[in-house]
Amino acid sequence: MSLSDADHDLVVDELGREPTRAEAALFENLWSEHCAYRSSRPLLSAFDSEGEQVVIGPGDDAAVVSLPSHGDGEETYITMGVESHNHPSYVDPFDGAATGVGGIVRDTLSMGAYPIALADSLYFGDFDREHSQYLFEGVVEGISHYGNCIGVPTVAGSVAFHEDYEGNPLVNVSCIGLLEPERTLTAEAQEPGNKLVLVGNSTGRDGMGGASFASEDLDEDAETEDRPAVQVGDPYTEKLLIECNEALLDEELVESARDLGAAGLGGASSELVAKGGLGAEIELERVHQREPGMNGTEILLSESQERMVYEVTPENVDRVAELADRYDLGCSVIGELTAAGTNYVCTFEGETVVDVGAEFLGEGAPMNDLPAESPVEAERDLPDVALDEAFEAVVGSPNCASKRWVYRQYDHEVQVRTSVLPGDDAALLAVREAETGLAFSAGADPNWTDAAPYEGARAVALENATNVAAKGATPHAAVDCLNGGNPEKPDVYGGFEGIVDGLAEMCSDLDVPVVGGNVSLYNDSQTGPIPPTPTLALVGVKDGYDAPPMALSGEGTLVVVGDAALAGETDPRLGGSEYLAQFGGADRFPALPSAPAALIETIAEVADADHVLASHDVSHGGLAVALAEMVHEDAGAEVAVETGDGADQHALFDERPGRVVFETTDPDAVRAAFDGVAPVTELGAADGSATLDLTVGGERLRYDAAAVADLRSVIEDELA
Repeated sequence: MSLSDADHDLVVDELGREPTRAEAALFENLWSEHCAYRSSRPLLSAFDSEGEQVVIGPGDDAAVVSLPSHGDGEETYITMGVESHNHPSYVDPFDGAATGVGGIVRDTLSMGAYPIALADSLYFGDFDREHSQYLFEGVVEGISHYGNCIGVPTVAGSVAFHEDYEGNPLVNVSCIGLLEPERTLTAEAQEPGNKLVLVGNSTGRDGMGGASFASEDLDEDAETEDRPAVQVGDPYTEKLLIECNEALLDEELVESARDLGAAGLGGASSELVAKGGLGAEIELERVHQREPGMNGTEILLSESQERMVYEVTPENVDRVAELADRYDLGCSVIGELTAAGTNYVCTFEGETVVDVGAEFLGEGAPMNDLPAESPVEAERDLPDVALDEAFEAVVGSPNCASKRWVYRQYDHEVQVRTSVLPGDDAALLAVREAETGLAFSAGADPNWTDAAPYEGARAVALENATNVAAKGATPHAAVDCLNGGNPEKPDVYGGFEGIVDGLAEMCSDLDVPVVGGNVSLYNDSQTGPIPPTPTLALVGVKDGYDAPPMALSGEGTLVVVGDAALAGETDPRLGGSEYLAQFGGADRFPALPSAPAALIETIAEVADADHVLASHDVSHGGLAVALAEMVHEDAGAEVAVETGDGADQHALFDERPGRVVFETTDPDAVRAAFDGVAPVTELGAADGSATLDLTVGGERLRYDAAAVADLRSVIEDELA
C-alpha cells in the first residue's frame, strides 16, 4: 500500500512541499482505514454512547464506566476496550492473536486501570477444513499463552465457523480493567515542557506497516509476503510493564499515556499531542533499539510490542527511569511537548524527518462517501429433514458443539474473581471493591448477519444482553468490534451499514450505551469477503456474585420465556439458523421482541429469584441446543414441544434470541413476573434420569446424557 494520489495532493497542499519519506509513510499509516476509519466514521454517529455511568466515552484508548456501589459508597470504575487482530492472525496465527491480547491490555493500562478479564471472539472457515483447524489451533494457543503468562483471566467469548472466513479469519479481543477514579489517565497531552518517555521493550523491525497492512485485502501470498507486518509478542515483558505501570501510578508520576499499537511511536505520540492541542519535538535516535542500523522511518513506524509512551514532568523523569530499571524495562526520554500552535516534529541524527501539524496528521484524512446496496430478504424454502437427523446434525455441529477445548486452555481463575466460569451464558466476576457482580458476554453470529445484516445485528445485541440477564445481571455498557469486507464493494458496504444500524438501534432500545469500539474493514481475500460481523462485548451488573447455573438440578419445572412460536403468537422462522446451515434452504429472519428492555429487565429479576434452580438463554441452534446443554450425568428432563399448527420441528430449531429456559420450583411466579411482558410456556420437568426425553409434535427422541455429550464433543474429538 502507498499514499494515494489524492491523499498525496492534500498533504502537499497542506505542507507546501513534498512530504519526506518518513512523513509519507506516517500519513499512509495514520490515514489508512485501520486508523482513520475513513469508510466507517460517517456511520458511527448512529451509536448512543452517553449515560450517567459513562465517565469517558469513545475516542480514548479505552472507555471508562462507573459501577453501582453496594458497599461504602465510594466510586469504582471499570475500563472497557476491544480490538481486532484479523490480518496478522491469518499470516501468523500464534503471534497475531497473542499480540492482539497484548495490545488491548496496554490500552487498559494507558487509562490507569489494572486488567482483570479478557474475552475472545473468534471466527474461522468451515471446521472440517485443515487450514481452518490450523488457524484455530494457533490462535487459541496464542491467546492462552499470552493471557496465562500475564496473569489476566480469559473468561468469556465465542467461536463461530462459516465458509466465508476461510481466507480471512477474525480475532476480536476485549478487555475489562479495574480503575480507582483518582488514577484515571487519558491520552491527552497536558503541558508544554513535559517530557515524552518511552518505557518497555526495545524497538525492532517487526510489525512494520501494520496499520496499512490491516487496511487492504489479503492476497494469496499474504502468509509469506506480509510476515514482516506481524508483531512478535513477549508476554513476560508485558507482565513487567503492567506492574511498572502500577508503580508509576502509585507515585503519581504520569500526566498522560498512550500505548504503542497501530503505526507505532508515530501513531501514539502524534495522537497524544493532537488530543492535547500541543506540538512535540522528538529525537528518534534516542529510542532504545534492539536491531542495528535502523533508520528514522523504521523507528517511527515499528509496531514492536510491549511499549508505552508517557508524558512526565521534568522533575519526575529520573524516578520513572528508576522504576523502569527496577522492572528490567527499557526507558528513553525521547522528546518533549511544545506549545499550542507548534508542529509535531521528529528528527533523526540531526535531520528533520517529520514536521507537520499533529491535528492534520490525525484528523486530516477525508472521509469516504461510498455507495451501498441493501440485501434482499430471503423467500421461504425449507428442507424436509427427519427429526432425529436434524437434532443430531444441529446439536453436533461445530457452531453449537461444546467449546470446552478452547476455554480449558485459558487460566480463567487467576486473580480469584471468576464466580461463573466459561461455558455458561456469561462469565460473572466478583468486583469486591464495589461489592458488585459483573457479568461479561461477548460474541456475534455470522449466520445471522450473513442472512440479514440489520436484523441479525439487532439479534446479536439482544443475545448478549440476554446472556447477562440469564445470570441475574442488568446490562450496563458495551463496546463493539465492527468487522466487514472491502467497503468499496456496494453490497459489502450495504451489509456493513446494516450491522451498524442494527446494533446501534437495539443497544439504544436496551438503554445500553456503546462506549467505545473498533472497526476492521478490508477483511477480503481471494475467497471473497467475510460476512458482516458485529462483535459486541457487553457487561451487566448485579448485587452479589452468585447466579443460577446453566446445568439442571433435576428438581424443578421447565418453562421457556419469550417463545412466541410455542405460545401460538407467531410462526417459527429459521432464517440465519444452524438448521439451514446444515441442510440448505432459506427463510426470513425471526421477528424480535417489541419491548426488549422490559423483557431483559424481567429476565434478570427472575433469574435472581430463590425459586429458580437453573437458567439458560436460547439462541444458537434453538431450543434443541439449549436443552442439550442443560442436561448432564446427574440430571435430565422430559420435554414436549408443541406449537399447535404443525410447525413443531421448526420451533425446535428457531434461533430467535431473547428467550430463556428456567428450571423453577414456582412456575406460577414466573408467569406472574412476565405477565404483559413476554409469553411463558411450560415445557416439562427436570428429573434425575440423566436423559433428554424430547417429544416434538408427537414424535419422540430420547438421548442419555452421555450420548448428548458425545454429540457435542466434535471439536475436542477432532483436535485432542
